[in-house]
Amino acid sequence: MDITTIMTGSELQTESRNVAPEVVVSTTDIYHGKVVHLRVDTVQLADGAFSKREIVEHRGAVCIVPVTPQNEVIMVRQYRLAASQELLEIPAGTLEVGEKPDFCAARELEEETGLTASTLSPLFSAYLAPGYSTELIHAFLATGLETATGDAVPDDDEAIRVDRIPFTDLLDMIENGELKDSKSIAAILAAARRLQKTGVL
Repeated sequence: MDITTIMTGSELQTESRNVAPEVVVSTTDIYHGKVVHLRVDTVQLADGAFSKREIVEHRGAVCIVPVTPQNEVIMVRQYRLAASQELLEIPAGTLEVGEKPDFCAARELEEETGLTASTLSPLFSAYLAPGYSTELIHAFLATGLETATGDAVPDDDEAIRVDRIPFTDLLDMIENGELKDSKSIAAILAAARRLQKTGVL
């Protein structure tokens, strides 16, 4: 159904109007963990009503699309308990306190894949789930890949397998639903657009 057939004339107006912010009137800390914190905010809405917002605090993360001269993308496979399955993802990781995103991207790339990049180009920064989380992820395109002086050193609690997949195959996997990790989908599509503009892909 065409959405315009169920909208009134007033709803079709396109003029820009700011949405009134919610005012936090109280906060209750629920849980403090290694990676995330959980709090419950009581907020006052524009109409004076009150509501509660469950907020997951996260210090932010990075993800990297490492592309070889052969237009392959270096991917990692790891079991994700929350998804109850192994997922194919681009390298990624959480920012350390006070760490700059580009430094974190270089560190995570080497830790997870054993590679370094001569160029790390920012793609975008985006909130993963702004309905309940503060996590802001910074995506990078990595080119000029070289083997690092040492081997990949993932975190102690990570079991990672590195894979190389042609860029065109990944685009097909996104289209047919095989790739299920949202940050990987967004960053790969952004990287493809960047590389197509420069005539690389």
